[in-house]
Amino acid sequence: MIPFLELTNLGKTYDTEQGPAVIVEDFNLRLSEGEFVCIVGHSGCGKSTVLSIAMGLNDATEGGVIVAGREVIGPGLDRGVVFQSPALLPWLTARENVVLALEQVDDGSKRKERKARADKYLASVGLNDVADCHPEQLSAGMRQRVGIARAFALEPKVLLLDEPFSLLDVVTRMELQDQLIALCVETRKTVLMVTHDVDEALLLADRIVLMTNGPAATVGEIVKVPFARPRERLAMIDDPQYHLARKQLLSFLEEQAAHGSKTLSLFETRHAAVAVANRTVTPEELFVIDKYTGFNRFRRKYRKQPAQTESVENLRQAEAKAL
Repeated sequence: MIPFLELTNLGKTYDTEQGPAVIVEDFNLRLSEGEFVCIVGHSGCGKSTVLSIAMGLNDATEGGVIVAGREVIGPGLDRGVVFQSPALLPWLTARENVVLALEQVDDGSKRKERKARADKYLASVGLNDVADCHPEQLSAGMRQRVGIARAFALEPKVLLLDEPFSLLDVVTRMELQDQLIALCVETRKTVLMVTHDVDEALLLADRIVLMTNGPAATVGEIVKVPFARPRERLAMIDDPQYHLARKQLLSFLEEQAAHGSKTLSLFETRHAAVAVANRTVTPEELFVIDKYTGFNRFRRKYRKQPAQTESVENLRQAEAKAL
C-alpha cells in the first residue's frame, strides 16, 4: 500500500553558542490512509519538533515530509492541526472561529454553506447549543472541542494533534477521546498525534512510535496495538493483551529514563510556555495562526476598534511585527 503520510530521514539541528545541537536525527515513519499513529516519548525528546515539521511550521534540517504524494513546503490546508490550546480568536463566537477557517478554503462555497458546515462539525463534538458563545463563555473542554471541530471542518487529508487533551481534567479528556474516535471512524482520517499518555495511545492508535531520548532522538521502537476497532475502553482494559502492550511501552520509557534526559529545545520550550499561557491570543499563537492559515493579515472586519482593549492593541502590534 502506498503511504499517505511519509516522514523520511527527518533531522533537525539548531545552532547554539556551544555548537550544533542535534534534536532529531534520521526519523522515518510511514502512515497508510485512515491510520491513526501516536508518537510517545519523554519530555524534550523531539516529539513536538517532528510534528511541527509535518505541520510546516518548522523547517527540517534534513529529510522531508510528503502528504498524499506531494511534498510539504510550509503550512497548508491539507493538514488540519489541533494544539494543546485551541488558539481561538476571543472576539469571535465558536461558529465564527470555525467559519473563519473555512473561508481560507477556496472551494466556491457560499457563506450559508460554510455556516452549515461549521454547525455540522460543532454538533459532532456536542457544541450545537453554544455555537453563538464566545470563548470566554466556554469551558476549557468546550474551547478544545471548537479547535477539533475547526480542524475537521477543513476536511484535511491529514490530522496532526499535539497533545490536544493534556490540559484537560480526566472526565473531559475521556469524553473528547471518545468523540475523536467517533469522528475518525466517520471520516476515515489519517492522524498523527503526539502524547505523553500511554493509555491514551493504546486507546486511540493503530501503531505507537516510541522515540529515544536526545540528543539526536529517533524512532526507537514501533508497537502495533493489538485491538480491533471499534474499541471500548473498559473491555480493552480487561484484555490481557492490553497489559502486555502497556508493559512493553512502559519498559521502553523506563529504559530511556535510566539513560538520562536532555533539556528542551528552544522551539519546545516556547511551545510549552504558550500552552500554559493566558487563553487570550498571545503573540506566539497569533504568529502560528497567521502562518498556518495563510493570512497575510487579519481582515478589518474581524478586529475590534482600538479603544476596546489593551490586549487587542497588543495583538495588532504583534501582527505588524510578524508581517
